[in-house]
Amino acid sequence: MSDTPPDRLSVDPASPFHDQAVLARGVGVRFRGVERRGVEEYCVSESWIRASAGKTRDRKGAPLLIKMTGPVEPYFLTRGPGSGQS
Repeated sequence: MSDTPPDRLSVDPASPFHDQAVLARGVGVRFRGVERRGVEEYCVSESWIRASAGKTRDRKGAPLLIKMTGPVEPYFLTRGPGSGQS
């Protein structure tokens, strides 16, 4: 696994961009220079994130997501296996 997170990642298991191995390692997202929590999906090449809108839920019980555009910088929270440093 490389030291750069994927271009697009989603926490929703039904999404084709869901990757459990990457999520298990931990991914943080810096959006517009600010560290964001609660990011459900991001895309670096298209410069957007989807984040939950507070505690609001849709009619199926899933969090209501809003799409925000701007510079996205994902990073890993932990070092990967075989990174060479302890």
